[in-house]
Amino acid sequence: MSDHNQVNMTSMNYDKDRPAAANPVKIEDLTLRDGHQSLFATRGRTEDMIPVAEKMDEVGFWATETWGGATFDTMHRFLNEDPWERIRTLKRYMKKTPFSMLLRAQNLVGYRNYADDVARAFVDRAAANGMDIFRTFDALNDYRNFETVVPVIKECGKHFQGCICYTMTEPRMGGEVYNLEYYVQKGKDLEAMGADSICIKDMAGLISPYDAYAIVKALKAAVKAPIHLHSHFTSGMASMSHLKAIEAGVDIIDTCMSPYAYRTSHPAIEPLVMTLLGTDRDTGFDIRHLADINEILEKDILPKYRHLLDDTKISIIDINVLLHQTPGGMLSNLVNQLRQMDALDKLDAVYAELPKVRKDLGQIPLVTPTSQIVGIQTVNNVLFDDENERYKMITGQVKDLCYGLYGKTAVPINKEVQEKALKGYERGEKPITCRPAEVLEPELAKAQEDVKGLAVDLDDELIYALYPVTGKKFLKWKYGKEEPPAEVKAKTMEEALAEQALVKKALAGELVEKRAKDVPEKSENLRKFNVFVDDEYFEVGVDSTDGTPMVNYVQPQAAAPAMAPPPPAVPAPAAPAPAAAPAPAVAPAPAPASDAHGTSLNAPMPGMIVKYTKQVGDSVSKGDTVVVLEAMKMENALPAPVDGTVKAINFASGDSVAKDAVLCVIG
Repeated sequence: MSDHNQVNMTSMNYDKDRPAAANPVKIEDLTLRDGHQSLFATRGRTEDMIPVAEKMDEVGFWATETWGGATFDTMHRFLNEDPWERIRTLKRYMKKTPFSMLLRAQNLVGYRNYADDVARAFVDRAAANGMDIFRTFDALNDYRNFETVVPVIKECGKHFQGCICYTMTEPRMGGEVYNLEYYVQKGKDLEAMGADSICIKDMAGLISPYDAYAIVKALKAAVKAPIHLHSHFTSGMASMSHLKAIEAGVDIIDTCMSPYAYRTSHPAIEPLVMTLLGTDRDTGFDIRHLADINEILEKDILPKYRHLLDDTKISIIDINVLLHQTPGGMLSNLVNQLRQMDALDKLDAVYAELPKVRKDLGQIPLVTPTSQIVGIQTVNNVLFDDENERYKMITGQVKDLCYGLYGKTAVPINKEVQEKALKGYERGEKPITCRPAEVLEPELAKAQEDVKGLAVDLDDELIYALYPVTGKKFLKWKYGKEEPPAEVKAKTMEEALAEQALVKKALAGELVEKRAKDVPEKSENLRKFNVFVDDEYFEVGVDSTDGTPMVNYVQPQAAAPAMAPPPPAVPAPAAPAPAAAPAPAVAPAPAPASDAHGTSLNAPMPGMIVKYTKQVGDSVSKGDTVVVLEAMKMENALPAPVDGTVKAINFASGDSVAKDAVLCVIG
């Protein structure tokens, strides 16, 4: 901080006569997890957290969120980092502040329910590695999915924070499903399970200030556990909702350091500190200390990630979230998926279809993984349905949901959709009503056997158990069995700034040497075209005068980004929505082998090959599943287009493929 700013801060007499508050609001900081997950696709690296870790440890936060959510997936898949090592590393720098993680209950940090043995081992290892607070949620608010993980949290002597996923079916809280009575009952259910605190988890920024007041007031009267409010800034209401919740007596609030705040992230801590200054809810935080941390983040860290921020929107809020309720990270992923399929013009149709799909699937809250389940099925409906048939391509996760593998939905699933999804379903066509994990076979022993000789401990084995395809690839990188690709390696500040300078030059048209020459005047017949050359494209003006077309200018444009599968926010990006982060290069679609004449099975969308269920030489019938393609974490079983024999397979498990890639040939 400059001397000038130091003088100004001192002259404010900030701490003069500042008594300790009678009931200070406790603050959990989300900068090191949900902040960068929301703004730049969870691409924050551990090395860029260390410079501020010790200073953040001195602030006085109730907790700091450092792990969980999409970090586990993104770290091993895109950053070539061991997720477990992040906890251990940050613990060496932050010794006072408890660590919090986001645990998706039986989903753990993945996108499906895992078997009980994997769930127990994962929670035990997270606690052993240094996690203190387990913020636990279920996407359906079905607390049967807590029954395996909560006892382990308690056995490890850790803090169990139970979440209520906040969602609506009305413009404001109310209606037949998600009303005040619903949320109060969920709070009572969590307290009965032994929750040490209860979190209202507003993942899309939907909670209005007066609804926040009503829920907090009602929960404070109904339960004894502290109440915690988590609300994203997406709609622009979160700061106001925070203040009304504080007036209602909320105990803990989630915020981010200001460089990592706002947009689809969370409100910033600094304005709240000043708002509560001198009141009986004063945080007690030193604004000068926070300013020092912000300067490091702004100058020494964020320039590395600037290219991932979504700067296409001028507004920092998105009121459309109040209409479609899709979390920002997930919305950005949907947009990216449509762009890769040359179908961005279908975005309005996706918005219109999304609430219909959500209703068909039981009015489920939209939070990972249900936001992905609804979002990708919506895209599939828009792109592949016709006037004669809906739900032509149903993802594996929608089938699992209809079977009951995720739990009980708020209202019954549309019967016709459920029956269609379960037709030929491998587990059976009759939905289950028991706790989902009761029908899952143990998984850990098989995972351990699969990576024998590669994994060196249980932490490694769990990486594979949760993410078999990408997890094994990461373990090969980790132990030198394969060379990590360039795109997963860290960039220096110099490299990041050099890239930004190059982009700036491209946008200014300075990458192509301009030769002085006479330029004719443009006529009213001028037409503009985009011309693509390798990784660059040019805007070309063609002026047809006297019947002779003439190119009279060439303006270099920014390099066209390589199209690749979207990241996880948001998530998932997510994911304010940040621009999609770089992903491994998409493998080109090779031509079928010369002796493999027949009908090709093409990728209907960009994605990653999970597995081939048939091999070369296998006989298949039309409609048989041949390959499972993952798109945005959702699996699509692709059927054989004809009867025949598999003549050629062009990719392998883990390969990324472009839309229309020839996956196999059947003859």
